[in-house]
Amino acid sequence: MEASTEYPTVTKGEGYAVGHLDDLGDGPGFRKVRKGLDVTAFGVNAIVLPAGLESGFHYHDTQEELYFVHRGAIEMEFGDGSVQRLGEGGLARVDAATLRKVRNPGDVDAVYLIAGGKDGYIGRDGRVPEGEEMMRVKAMHDLSAEQPK
Repeated sequence: MEASTEYPTVTKGEGYAVGHLDDLGDGPGFRKVRKGLDVTAFGVNAIVLPAGLESGFHYHDTQEELYFVHRGAIEMEFGDGSVQRLGEGGLARVDAATLRKVRNPGDVDAVYLIAGGKDGYIGRDGRVPEGEEMMRVKAMHDLSAEQPK
């Protein structure tokens, strides 16, 4: 394992990188998640948007985006004039060509993550390492037993 030189508190190992949002910058603005964690398959950034500010409209040529609100709340205004409010845990998918802007209607910083990509879903390609199939089945069974009914 080693730390990144540009992001010294991000830990990188063989095939992975681990960090915290605070590892990628301070204050308002972009947190370059893709760059900080060496993500290569899709674009991903986090934004810290202070209370009362808005991003202005934008769109993309080819990249569909998924927005996830981590903290606070945002309002998304779309090119058709509709406005949707997203609280913590809120999600929005936006086509590339759709105009959108984001504003923070709250009185605290809003923190949201945006993942973007193109060319579609590749399908379910997750695998369980040989010899661990039963451990996975047991873990899932134990987990489902703890769920309230």
